Amino acid sequence: MKKKLRIAQIAPLIERVPPKKYGGTERVVYYLTEGLVERGHSVTLFASGDSLTTARLVSPVGESIRLGRKPHSPALMTMLMLGQLYEKMIDEFDIIHSHLEYMTLPYASRADVPTLLTMHGRLDIADHCKILRWYSHIPYVSISDAQRAPVNEINWAKTIYHGYPASCFDYNETPGDYFLYLGRLSQEKKPDDAIMLAKACRVPLKIAAKVDPTDKDYFENRIKPMLNHPLIDFVGEVDDQQKIALLKNAKALLNTIDWPEPFGLVMIESLACGTPVIVRKCGSAPELITNGKTGFICESKLDFIKAIRSIDRLSRKACREEFERRFLSESMVNNYESLYYNILADRSLHGRRFCA
Repeated sequence: MKKKLRIAQIAPLIERVPPKKYGGTERVVYYLTEGLVERGHSVTLFASGDSLTTARLVSPVGESIRLGRKPHSPALMTMLMLGQLYEKMIDEFDIIHSHLEYMTLPYASRADVPTLLTMHGRLDIADHCKILRWYSHIPYVSISDAQRAPVNEINWAKTIYHGYPASCFDYNETPGDYFLYLGRLSQEKKPDDAIMLAKACRVPLKIAAKVDPTDKDYFENRIKPMLNHPLIDFVGEVDDQQKIALLKNAKALLNTIDWPEPFGLVMIESLACGTPVIVRKCGSAPELITNGKTGFICESKLDFIKAIRSIDRLSRKACREEFERRFLSESMVNNYESLYYNILADRSLHGRRFCA
């Protein structure tokens, strides 16, 4: 029997673990942390102080920064958290797993205890590629094979898909008559395309999404003028219960993203409810959605229109079965646990460098 590990999980401080509303990374960290605790590992979660966990919780802030009542600098509080872990507590762990991405790299590179980094964001930005290549020796996890493309040459240890417990989502065989846009109202996610498609096909569209401060101008100038239409219902940002109700009763998720989506939790959430996904062919979409079975992969406006009109041909049961086969949290935890042991068994995977 393999020994139980002492594991540090590092989450962003912006949202609670799990998030109260919007927040993908923190949701993944929650199910991974809880799964590792259930297996008997000693897990310490570095996250905001209002996080909910059965692990030991360490935090430099009392509440998540975005929804908390007290303003904090995300960068400074994150540096404080990393300093506490790597400078004062590092001997308490066998392995460190960071979900912060870039800020962890200088600490990880000098530490005797190995650090694994899961990259949750897009990697096709020049500065991101430059720093990843500088720290190319660190072991990284990609959340889709497509995510790796801009920096395929760094030390990718594994691709591990996100997962949820099967009980998190209600399967629904008989949806309502509307389509759903769910996520964030930003230019690269193309909510304006979803609205135009709904109007062109004369189908109801519910929009459940948050507006970040950086996207406020885009929302006010581009999206808001499009919302005054009888087919369009702007719901706003929703919590988990509202999200599940919207997903399970939708005819399909209309996911008009136009960027290299690293994963897209909303797509597997939709499948878990039995709701097929209509999505643009970019990023991880072709890995997650089986065209003509669990949704439609589209390249043109005409493809989207055909998909909307053909959605009733797809089996909602097949969508749920695909979720249970490929995207359960048990599989995610298995993959990470196995990778931890592999890194500890083979110190060449550790990638320590720049030692004093």
